Amino acid sequence: MKPSELKDILDQHRLWIESDRKQGKGADLRGANLRGANLYGANLWNAYLPGADLQYADLQYADLQYANLQGANLQGATFTTNFKKVGWFEETTFSEDQIAWVCLHLKFGEWESTLKWVKASADAA
Repeated sequence: MKPSELKDILDQHRLWIESDRKQGKGADLRGANLRGANLYGANLWNAYLPGADLQYADLQYADLQYANLQGANLQGATFTTNFKKVGWFEETTFSEDQIAWVCLHLKFGEWESTLKWVKASADAA
């Protein structure tokens, strides 16, 4: 995905949020490579991110409410208790050091057996 395409998707998503879903459209970032992206404080409310590569992305304080992260790779990504608001995260890959955040989610028990855990790495992207 080219930076200009990503910018357009995010601009349309912002418009969709700000217009109460009357204009623009929700972000569809299915399979996007956002490895190492700085998404600190980003509005990803209801974003569609299945299969996205979010390794080492900064998702701290991002609005992840109802975001679909099914099958995404979040290895090494940083996030806070905002993860409790994610909509879907079945079959998602996490680093072992993220267990403390992920297990706080109400659906953790339901999806735990589908999750992939990898050894935490000291290396960033």
